[in-house]
Amino acid sequence: MDFVRVTPVSSGRALQRSAAIALLAMSQACSGADEPAGPNSPFAPPQLPARAVFPADNAWNIAIAADSVDPNSDSLIAACGASRELHPDFGTRYAGAPWGIPFVTVSGSQPRVPVTFGYDDESDPGPYPIPRDAPIEGGPAAGGDRHVLVVDVDDWRLYELFDAHPVNGGASWTAGSGAVFDLSSNALRPAGWTSADAAGLPVFAGLVRYHEVAQGVIRHALRFTCPVTRRAYVPPARHWASARTSANLPPMGMRVRLKAGVDIASFPADVRVILTALKTYGMILADNGGGFYVSGAPDPRWNDDNIDTMKRLSGADFEVVLMRNVVTP
Repeated sequence: MDFVRVTPVSSGRALQRSAAIALLAMSQACSGADEPAGPNSPFAPPQLPARAVFPADNAWNIAIAADSVDPNSDSLIAACGASRELHPDFGTRYAGAPWGIPFVTVSGSQPRVPVTFGYDDESDPGPYPIPRDAPIEGGPAAGGDRHVLVVDVDDWRLYELFDAHPVNGGASWTAGSGAVFDLSSNALRPAGWTSADAAGLPVFAGLVRYHEVAQGVIRHALRFTCPVTRRAYVPPARHWASARTSANLPPMGMRVRLKAGVDIASFPADVRVILTALKTYGMILADNGGGFYVSGAPDPRWNDDNIDTMKRLSGADFEVVLMRNVVTP
């Protein structure tokens, strides 16, 4: 879970986006208006029902713009990287694969398949409703985290795998760890348990998703990473990923927000939607990785050049929201 993706140069990303759009148009022209591409196709991003991901009072969905600043905010931000660029870790395509953490939607009738876990003592047992062609983070041949995220839109449940590998063409799967979340509930993982994310959190809940940006508002916190963390966590996180104990290092679940005084008026409209969410709901630390890397779902409709303007901001533009109930194992 410590994989850090290298950012391609902007010109290359623009070419990749143009190619993706061209392929999308070709796919639509060939399939016809009444025959959209399948739910796992890179040309047809999965569609979600108009339902809230977790209840309104869930930690991910609570606005924190008016919360107090943590008294150790400066040191915690410095540990994550005050001079580091805010890094959008999502877009169209990179290195031949959709760029970001993909997800797929399925119906309640999706066949369930067995999953074998490396960390089975902290994983929710299978079977899971994983399609044979479920998208894997980074592509089928990728290293790194290889997340697989599946949203059952009928039962409104989320199934997530870390280090996922299909067996026999997807007839079964192996994974490092896995977790199942009821998207209608505020229930947390058992204390001390990981998930498909180091912090024991749902990955999907914190992704920047294109359809929300296109609608003009994101109503939840986002997911981000820091290079060095503490052996501690803050709810809703349930797990840590470090042996270090310094109070100046961020614990999993730490929440930061873009400072109210940061002027976002000059950013493109789509990016302003994201930055507004960062002021209102902030970001929750979910894993070790690049400093201030923000997670999102890939989509061929992203404007990569616009998204890249987020890099004009840095860690120093953020502050830590007051942390309560820090758990030290």
